[in-house]
Amino acid sequence: MRTGGRRDGRRWLVLAAGFAGNAVFSATISGLPAAAVPLRAAYGLDTSGLGIAIGAVGLGIALSELPWGLLTDRLGDRRVLLWGLGLTAAVLAWLSLFVSPAGGHRPSLAALATGMALIGLAGGSVNGASGRAVMLWFSDRERGLAMSIRQTALPVGGALGALAVPAVAVEAGFGAAFAVLAVACMAAGAACWWCLRQPPPAAAQAMQDQGAAAAASPLRRWATWRLVLAIGALCVGQIAVLSFLAVFLHDVGRFSIAQTSAAMFLYQAGAATLRVWSGAWTDRHGNRPAFLQRCCLLVAVLFGVLALLAAWAVAVGGQGGPAHALSRWALWGLLVLAGMLASAWHGVAFTELAVQAGLRHVGTALGLGNTLAFSAYFLTPLMVPLALRLGGWPAAWGLAAACALLARPLFGQAGHAGTHKPPRAQKESGHKGR
Repeated sequence: MRTGGRRDGRRWLVLAAGFAGNAVFSATISGLPAAAVPLRAAYGLDTSGLGIAIGAVGLGIALSELPWGLLTDRLGDRRVLLWGLGLTAAVLAWLSLFVSPAGGHRPSLAALATGMALIGLAGGSVNGASGRAVMLWFSDRERGLAMSIRQTALPVGGALGALAVPAVAVEAGFGAAFAVLAVACMAAGAACWWCLRQPPPAAAQAMQDQGAAAAASPLRRWATWRLVLAIGALCVGQIAVLSFLAVFLHDVGRFSIAQTSAAMFLYQAGAATLRVWSGAWTDRHGNRPAFLQRCCLLVAVLFGVLALLAAWAVAVGGQGGPAHALSRWALWGLLVLAGMLASAWHGVAFTELAVQAGLRHVGTALGLGNTLAFSAYFLTPLMVPLALRLGGWPAAWGLAAACALLARPLFGQAGHAGTHKPPRAQKESGHKGR
């Protein structure tokens, strides 16, 4: 797909609008786990209750992603984004007014988890709709980079949320924190309303040309299911860090809230940088499946080392963690690095998924991929406390390593099924057109 003139330049506004929507939603779903310590205290939760509250967001997203994706392919990305961001803002406003501790009132875990699940149900619209817009507006030679930039909104928004949400919650309470996030969702909705219009004529023609070739739904292709299962498995490490970084560093490393927030910010900022680099690099080399396989191995190694270091720290310092400064900062640095690399591959994987599906089914394919990704978002905060009871933090980080190893052959099988051919073909056609 090629665009020209003024239409061609508008693709960057479309990307910016999709980026804004994803960033705001990520600030919500990442900022609240970053405030896990004050959240646990304000609502009177134990670690299992905290996992339920945080995981409820992932459950809501997992349940809604595929329906939102099917709706996006039918109604278009603009309508879905506007409805989704508007509903998310409404849920956040309800949480601010009625489900926030104030004046001795402490809302129940059930009320908090319900609100978090509703955030996920409404916000599940953002990922697939914005991804469809990017795929329609960008050419084959730019999609890896563009999708990676869009996916970078998740760690960028998460980094901003990690700085803002805990600070606002500590200083002004969770009512104020939810209100700030609601206003941000409305602002992102306004950006989408202004920037998103009908796709360029070339995209409409491409979808028409693909009618016969892409008639089969991604839901009926086993190669697609292999790829999305791999995405879900590789997400476990990322979600484990996102959900429990603050708790691990506070309880084991004895770090302050400011130091854990800094770790979350650095982790998200590093992940954003790596996502952009990985998208551009795989666009040039046409090697997305091979890149994803290597990511699986590297993530497994890092979490395996983290599990060993956590076991040593507990053995030396007891359940309270290491007292030695070098040991504490080694845990801090290794956890940040593992989180960065566990989050670096998203743009590449979802580009591969969208290319495999074809333009007619981008919303459905991305919805399915995000369903598996956010199923991991729901299940991981429940599995980590169970692993903690069975074997402590070494077992929790060992679980993340094992899931990364399970993902590797699934990415490889998807590649052998034909997903490696489109990037090469795209690259060759791009050279011929120059």
